[in-house]
Amino acid sequence: MRLTPEELVREFQDAVLELYFARKRISLLEAENAELRAHLAAALQTGAQDAGQPEASG
Repeated sequence: MRLTPEELVREFQDAVLELYFARKRISLLEAENAELRAHLAAALQTGAQDAGQPEASG
């Protein structure tokens, strides 16, 4: 399949646009991942501290 120069330019522009949005999505996912890791670390730390505390009898 042969493309005209105009079609090649359009294909290239489409690829650049797709790459832009993919990178944007990756950035959002990396931020979400970091937030989830921090939340998990805090939960694990709280759980570890709670495990070391004697339970109140009542």
